[in-house]
Amino acid sequence: MPDPEKPPSSPATSEPYTIYTPPQKALIITLVAIAATFSGFAGNIYFPAIPSIVSDLNVSAELVNLTVTSYMIFQGLAPSIWGAVADVHGRRVTYICTFVVFIGACIGLAETRYYYQLIILRCLQSCGSASTIAIGSGVVGDITTREERGGFMGIYQSALLSPVAIGPIIGGILAQTLGWHSIFWFLTIYAGVFLVVMIVILPETLRSMVGNGSKPARGLSMSLLSYIQLKRHPLPTPNRLERTTSTASISKKLSVDVLGPIKIICSIEVTLIIIFMSIYYTVWQMIIASLSTLFKRTYGLSELQIGLTFLGNGIGCIIGTLTTGKFLDFDYRRFKDKFTGEAEDFPLETARLRTIWLWAPLQIASVLVFGWTLQYNVHLAVPIICTFVLGWSATSIISIVSTLMVDIYPTKSASATAALNLVRCLMGAGGTAAVLPIANGIGVGWTFTMLAAISIASLGLVVVQITMGGKWRKRRAEKVLQVDGSS
Repeated sequence: MPDPEKPPSSPATSEPYTIYTPPQKALIITLVAIAATFSGFAGNIYFPAIPSIVSDLNVSAELVNLTVTSYMIFQGLAPSIWGAVADVHGRRVTYICTFVVFIGACIGLAETRYYYQLIILRCLQSCGSASTIAIGSGVVGDITTREERGGFMGIYQSALLSPVAIGPIIGGILAQTLGWHSIFWFLTIYAGVFLVVMIVILPETLRSMVGNGSKPARGLSMSLLSYIQLKRHPLPTPNRLERTTSTASISKKLSVDVLGPIKIICSIEVTLIIIFMSIYYTVWQMIIASLSTLFKRTYGLSELQIGLTFLGNGIGCIIGTLTTGKFLDFDYRRFKDKFTGEAEDFPLETARLRTIWLWAPLQIASVLVFGWTLQYNVHLAVPIICTFVLGWSATSIISIVSTLMVDIYPTKSASATAALNLVRCLMGAGGTAAVLPIANGIGVGWTFTMLAAISIASLGLVVVQITMGGKWRKRRAEKVLQVDGSS
């Protein structure tokens, strides 16, 4: 099975995988990581304001938690559409469209006075912000090879997860000083400024449009800097025509496949690992979504104090993604160097997933301790430390599985990430809606004990994925070759 990330070695096709230098790659990934922060900011900046919203709109905490649930539902659904568009019509155009939707929703939320407005506009806000993660993962797949992808995905994940650390603090300060409406004015200004920066700087990276980056894009797909660079250093005419013809022929074969993420979910070679990661993500989000209510109920904290308690989880997330990405690259190279078989027999699932056996037990232990420390009103420092370990382990698992998904679907990386988001966000939405009623019914300690037990049982999915994943991938590749050969 040929590696789709390595072009055939012939004089006519001896181009590098990408023309971007390491500093240029770092700049591009920094930009898309900042773009992805809007999903995290819109979600996490909101949590400390929940008690204020409950009081201001005169509704229950469970009803306000439904706005978190609805946000997560559309966080899963929206990338299925935007990811498919980004894989065909380009990353830049899709980014621009999503940011316009996001900014409009934030303005509406800043003027919200009724609960029904809040829940509708939160859904619209999610449609605009959530897709930036899938599109950004597509960009990382466009410009990085498998050997370096783990480290770059780690940098990307750590940057996009920074709002998990600072978002609740900003939200707590704004909610306590200027009121919760000011949160959405902050997001409006932040998004507007970044949209201008992105339009000016970010190049188009979709390989079916620009190849390895050497073919200029057109219209909105060309950044201002790329346009200026092209005017100053135009490509030779023959080379330009050749690339235009080649890329056009590729683009004609592509169409927007909105059901692409659904097809990826249903393809057996990734179904089990998607379900596994979604379970661990859901458990993590159930804790984070209930944190403000449980801490206020147990310890009587203010909005600002609640915001500060999210800092442990956020720092754990950033450290986890940074360290996991570098370790993934190191472990992948070491495993690959020891492998002596044929390229098509390389056990990709084993190389990527074997470090899960470190992170999964850490997450399970942190969930158990968190639940029972709240049950018995142990000192506040203990559950905060638990959220630090939880954030580190949960985001490490997400980084591992996200990297594997891009490895398996390098030409459909945005759709692959959208597939992952669809399942994890829908499961997370159900979990966040259920966590408070369950905790009120059976107690906080037993609630999180049950979640830890489910997490332990789901480890069987990893075993099956590692054992059978390679065979399933080879079978899919053979079917693709048969279809291509008959067409």
